[in-house]
Amino acid sequence: MTEEWGAILVVDDDADMRELAYDMLKDRGHQVTMAGSGEEALKRLTEEDHAVVLTDLRMKGMQGLELLTQIKRDHPEINVILMTAFGSVETAVEAMKHGASDYLTKPVKKDELIRVVERVIREAALRREVSRLRKEVHKEYSFHHILGKSKAIQAVFDLIRRVADSPTNVLITGESGTGKELVAKAIHYNSDRKDAPFIPVNCAAIPEQLLESELFGHMRGAFTDAKMDKRGLFEEAQKGTLFLDEISELPLMLQAKILRAIQEKEIRRVGANRPISVDVRIIAATNLNLTEEVKNKRFREDLYYRLNVIELKLPPLRERREDIPLLVEAFLKKCGEARGKEVKGVSEATLAMLMDYVWPGNVRELENVIERAVTLSRGGKISPDDLPAPVQGARGDRRVLDEAAEQALPLHELEKEYIKKILEKTGGNKYQAAHALGIDRKTLYRKLAEIEGKPHPEE
Repeated sequence: MTEEWGAILVVDDDADMRELAYDMLKDRGHQVTMAGSGEEALKRLTEEDHAVVLTDLRMKGMQGLELLTQIKRDHPEINVILMTAFGSVETAVEAMKHGASDYLTKPVKKDELIRVVERVIREAALRREVSRLRKEVHKEYSFHHILGKSKAIQAVFDLIRRVADSPTNVLITGESGTGKELVAKAIHYNSDRKDAPFIPVNCAAIPEQLLESELFGHMRGAFTDAKMDKRGLFEEAQKGTLFLDEISELPLMLQAKILRAIQEKEIRRVGANRPISVDVRIIAATNLNLTEEVKNKRFREDLYYRLNVIELKLPPLRERREDIPLLVEAFLKKCGEARGKEVKGVSEATLAMLMDYVWPGNVRELENVIERAVTLSRGGKISPDDLPAPVQGARGDRRVLDEAAEQALPLHELEKEYIKKILEKTGGNKYQAAHALGIDRKTLYRKLAEIEGKPHPEE
């Protein structure tokens, strides 16, 4: 019946006892082999595959405890069951602390032997299956810490694989919180540059007057505080990848210098007379529409085309809702371990709210919500009360449509109510509300002015 369960090795220096156990297990259809000593058992284990070792505790030569220790050291996947005389139960319990799966007292009864051995085999098989499934889920639904099984995110994985080994520059676009830096890392660490540095730069976080020095470096004496030569981030990323996040925030003057660095493959430190050759792949990212920025003369057209050889657009979370359960599970595990709290999951009502919410802050916002929920939870499953008010209100948003239909509200009135509802959910944050509504901020300001009966600010 059970060759797929794995073979069993019976070890006992008492031939009668050894053969008795052999016959009991063989009658159940198990694949069974025998060894008359610990030394013989170890030799068999190196030559043949076994799932379980059933061994006597007290034997001539190598004792059962020593055999257990060696098996756990050399073959940790093999389960060991000890057989012991009634007076040695304390020793058997001690052995379990060292890794034994169970023990049996002599004289061994057939029913007890079968029950214990098959239970241990089933549990071992279950652990192997869980481990296999976890690996499969990770393989199928993740890519360098990016989780998802939706078509939208799988398309992103596919494009990452296709562009990774190319030297081509990549522009990653998408709303805030969609994971642009994770994607940039995935491209780098799946490329032939993976052994060289990955250097991220947030162009919006460095003051404009320091940004040139940070990117290109400077020479001693180039300005007041330049007391020594300094390598820039282009040099730090040599042979690797320079990730320019929030690229739209670069001043036009620096945009020209980065364009030259890309075209000529060289940079010049602030205050230097000679250029330095650089071999760097550029991955840029932005949450703005760079085409509009080019049109409005806020971003250089020539640099835009140099960066946008391949555009990798990340979908917002509201367009990949089927990934939310996977993300929730991952964030629960991460936050639970960080806080030393065991959280068993989320209730159905909680998951429904998480699925219904619009997520203007995308995956980053979801992680923050789960972190908050884990912190506030009293153990067990995350409940709706552990979620922030905007997320709790997600299920009630559908009532807006129902009530509007019931009252036969005109379309402009429905739009007004919906905008108000989204602003409530985003805590009055107009930037997030505009993202959630799929409009730009200027359009939102105009609509708010109309709702309040005020002239538009630009009029």
